[in-house]
Amino acid sequence: MRLHANDNVMVTKGRDRGKQGHITRVDSKHNKVVVEGINIVTKHQKPTGAFQQGGLIKKEMPIPAANVSLLCVHCSKPTRISYRYLGDGNKARVCAKCEEVIE
Repeated sequence: MRLHANDNVMVTKGRDRGKQGHITRVDSKHNKVVVEGINIVTKHQKPTGAFQQGGLIKKEMPIPAANVSLLCVHCSKPTRISYRYLGDGNKARVCAKCEEVIE
């Protein structure tokens, strides 16, 4: 998967379109990401144990990775990711718009 944890992304599809946030978790098996502050749902939680309090909790749920695009740190625009081999032989992610190395 081309997206990694702590990447700054913009949501391109769905009810949270246009919002930005950092990726907190990546599920590459199901091709989904969890973005902080995006796709928040209200869940009913039963009390468990002596200290856990039940009630309504708000939780961030995964969204498809195809519905977000990476924000380039150099040009500050949502962009696709391409790869390029650097001079030392390492493979690096590159912004498709400004062709600067990401990270």
